[in-house]
Amino acid sequence: MRYFLVFFTGILLSSSLVVAQKPEQRSSSEIYHSLEKLNFLGTALYIAAHPDDENTRLISYLSNKVKARTGYLSLTRGDGGQNLIGSELRELLGVLRTQELLAARRIDGGEQFFSRANDFGYSKHPDETLKIWNKEAVLGDVVWAIRNFKPDVIINRFDHRSPGTTHGHHTSSAMLSFEAFDLANDKNAYSDQLELTETWQPKRLFFNTSWWFYGSEEKFEKADKSKMTHLDIGTYYPILGKSNNEIAALASSQHLCQGFGRLSQRGSENEYIELLKGTMPKNSGDIFEGIDTSWSRVSGGKAVGDILYEVQRNFDFTKPSKHLPQLAAAYDLLQKVGDPYWRKLKTEELKDIIADISGLYLEASAETALANPGGKVKVNIEAVNRSSVQMRLKIISISSSDARIAPSIPLANNKKETFEIELQIPEDTDFTSPYWLKEKGSLGMYKVADQKLIGKPETPRAFVAKFEIELSGRTIVFERPVIHHYARPDKGELFQPFEVLPEATARFNDKVLIFADGKSKKIPVTIRAHADNIKGELELQHSKGWKVDVASQAFEIAKKGDEQTLVFTLTPPENEDESYISPIIKLNGKQISKELVTIAYDHVPTQSVLLPSEAKVVRLNIKKSGQHIGYIVGAGDEVPESLKQIGYIVHIIEPNTIAKGSLDKYDAIVVGIRAYNVVEELKFKQRYLFDYVENGGNLIVQYNTASRRGKQLENLAPYPITLSRDRVTDENSEVKILAKKHALMNYPNTIGQSDFEGWVQERGLYFPNEWSKEFTPVLSMHDKGESPKKGSLLVTPYGKGNYIYTGLSFFRELPAGVPGAYKLFANMLSLEKNVQPTKLN
Repeated sequence: MRYFLVFFTGILLSSSLVVAQKPEQRSSSEIYHSLEKLNFLGTALYIAAHPDDENTRLISYLSNKVKARTGYLSLTRGDGGQNLIGSELRELLGVLRTQELLAARRIDGGEQFFSRANDFGYSKHPDETLKIWNKEAVLGDVVWAIRNFKPDVIINRFDHRSPGTTHGHHTSSAMLSFEAFDLANDKNAYSDQLELTETWQPKRLFFNTSWWFYGSEEKFEKADKSKMTHLDIGTYYPILGKSNNEIAALASSQHLCQGFGRLSQRGSENEYIELLKGTMPKNSGDIFEGIDTSWSRVSGGKAVGDILYEVQRNFDFTKPSKHLPQLAAAYDLLQKVGDPYWRKLKTEELKDIIADISGLYLEASAETALANPGGKVKVNIEAVNRSSVQMRLKIISISSSDARIAPSIPLANNKKETFEIELQIPEDTDFTSPYWLKEKGSLGMYKVADQKLIGKPETPRAFVAKFEIELSGRTIVFERPVIHHYARPDKGELFQPFEVLPEATARFNDKVLIFADGKSKKIPVTIRAHADNIKGELELQHSKGWKVDVASQAFEIAKKGDEQTLVFTLTPPENEDESYISPIIKLNGKQISKELVTIAYDHVPTQSVLLPSEAKVVRLNIKKSGQHIGYIVGAGDEVPESLKQIGYIVHIIEPNTIAKGSLDKYDAIVVGIRAYNVVEELKFKQRYLFDYVENGGNLIVQYNTASRRGKQLENLAPYPITLSRDRVTDENSEVKILAKKHALMNYPNTIGQSDFEGWVQERGLYFPNEWSKEFTPVLSMHDKGESPKKGSLLVTPYGKGNYIYTGLSFFRELPAGVPGAYKLFANMLSLEKNVQPTKLN
């Protein structure tokens, strides 16, 4: 279920405080599990290309069975994929998938990292991928991740030796990892990084292989396994009350926008890894064999280990706070450990355990969910020590500000202490938004100026409360992000992030505005207030040739969260043209040209994304026939809104309302992307859709997949049609018109080569590769070095009407305002009745 709210709290999944989620208070068994991890000094890094590429079974095994610090480096954020649960695409989809990965890591115990690579869509070869990505830059990001995370073991999801056999992003991720394995220890490689980090040499590199890479289980059974080892990832954890594969299934099920919800699994199951670099473990199943993962690994660590191993051996599950004196002593010794990497990492882990076993609850809650640079907000402080151990709360301060109080009071057993701090937001505080979207990037790369941010999953929070607590004679600083904690009668207790936003943002209702003729259009611009009592002016910035009725309009909004809509009249030029318009808010001597996009689902924390506020305006000479279009929504797209732009009245059809004769009122019916994959009820309604066509209607079916397991959809078309995985990923590939005289190419708009210019991301995907003789293939296209693909647009008369199947990516092209895509889609909707099959020219 999706909630279209400004803010919403996610479910509790984490072993630590997660912004916008209730802070977890761990049980004794969970604290013990953390103590086991504290006493393992080994690190593993899993590397692949996209969200959902990661093997959650193996990540969970390494984190929960081996107890290693485990990370997943996804080179991209999945920006180029599709969305099964909403309409977010491109950079907004990347934000959503980032949060789904973080939700998965909170379950399987791993950590999450990224490179600056932008998922530009499907790529058939790593040569293309690495050219678009900028190989040197992304390779540097992998080296940076290795140098900072310091993995002893790296595991690649894909095979670097098989270019051209799978997604180019997949193979590229393995190739880059293979190269970075040694470069990370080369002081001459990416030497500028060494001002902030140091070289590192991992000990082993593996490839996470399986029978799939060999083509069949039979071939894998016969394969040489001398360099392979296997791990039983079906192990059961009594401490957690779950098996490893149950945890893994729950983690991968967080990828809901990709349709990865799945049943949990149980029982023994082997996972294979093949050694690529380093020495083969002598002990099968122990990938850390020969690597010291004890406290003796670091200078001064043995003394720390002597204490912590003793605590682990004699852990008191009924009264864990009895171990606080030992943990405090270990904390002191840990500060003397020579290795800064392990000292910092294990200090944070130990502080979490100290807080957990003492029931220490610390919170800094702002009275409002957001503030503006230069503004003030009251922060409510709560501190409770729920153990008999003596503590003193000395100082509370908030980072990046002058906010500070020094209560210097004892924290008595189970006595809540509360305070108030006034937080003055500095004028130069950055707005809350994904850091990788702050500057405009390229097709293949996000632009990130701050090297220290590269690799981080999300933007660090601007304000963190620091609690200085004296415990057994030493002062320990505990940090908690400033949040907003409140309750709603219909939701209960809620936690959400505290955010810094501009005083106002502006947005257009439509991101693409199509002017099908020379007539003016009313352009509403909505201003949202993020502060009380704002007053200013709004301008509509436009390019030469476009005209607006007034230069600016005044606005005034009294309450934060309220909105006001101003309407401008925009007149297009006489000739065809493409341009952009932007709202400029002038407020208190500032100019603001941002819009706020809120991404809210119930399985991830709500995200606030600030983007440049703009709309594409396109002057087209486009013709169409018909008026009322029925639209059956599939996996989610913006095609209905796009059709409204050229004057159609679009009616959303709920599949359960389809009955005999109910569709006859529509001039055409369009089926949304992947509808037959995600809308179960459609297979029971298909006969009514065919009846509609037979009685004279136009039915347009957009792309579906044959499913991940290759099972063909049945009864998709009135005549046999076979879907494949054929696709054309080069959006600039040559398009040949096979049926030049067909009405689709001539009525009411004449379609020519120029109409296939300016397409974005791809031509299309999942084209049929077989069809019956009744169909007419209209177009031919192909990627470099491949055979022509003729299944992108198929049409056949059926009864008095027409059936059209298309794998062309209209769901990308129409929202991007591609003129030729609009003209071609208008022709499909306007196709005359009784159009007979056309011979190819």
